[in-house]
Amino acid sequence: MRGVEQIPWLYDLGMVFLEATGLGPWRRWLTSDVAPGRLLDVGCGTGRNLALLPAAPRAVGLEPCAESLRQARRRAPGALLVQGRAEALPFRDGTFATVTSGLVFCSVRDVPAGLAELRRVLRPGGRVRMLEHVRSVHRWQAWLQDRLQPAWTCVTGGCHPNRETERAVEEAGFRIDAASRRAAGSMRRFVALPPEGETT
Repeated sequence: MRGVEQIPWLYDLGMVFLEATGLGPWRRWLTSDVAPGRLLDVGCGTGRNLALLPAAPRAVGLEPCAESLRQARRRAPGALLVQGRAEALPFRDGTFATVTSGLVFCSVRDVPAGLAELRRVLRPGGRVRMLEHVRSVHRWQAWLQDRLQPAWTCVTGGCHPNRETERAVEEAGFRIDAASRRAAGSMRRFVALPPEGETT
């Protein structure tokens, strides 16, 4: 379904406002401290994360919306851009040292499949850096998110404000690095590590 997420100029306008009112430092954290080697930005949208990375051919952006990819090309001309979905990543096993995901898994259609794909393409010793908004821990706010979700998902073109993304990440077998985790309201940022047996 087409919504705000698939209209690049409107999406960027909203992001400019959100980044000016607090999201900016969280996005900069997402793109900092990345491991040497290839990096995949899942759901790269209009390239706002990619533009913060050092210019290098090792960055790959994946996005289902062709219009957003065209904007990402202007914003991050050095990145390799690929049209595709998180649930079916067109990359070989163990390709990436770092995977970044910024405000993406609220909109992934099949979250367990998408997270399984992240594990598959992550190299041994790799890590996933995630920035997501999640279901509120406050009962009344979660209730409100549940009531708003159908209309919100329609307007935005796929976003679910009430997903328990942290729990889904752990259920997919990742370990959340407690030292990296920050929470503010419904916003979360953290590094997700694959199981011990999958690291070096």
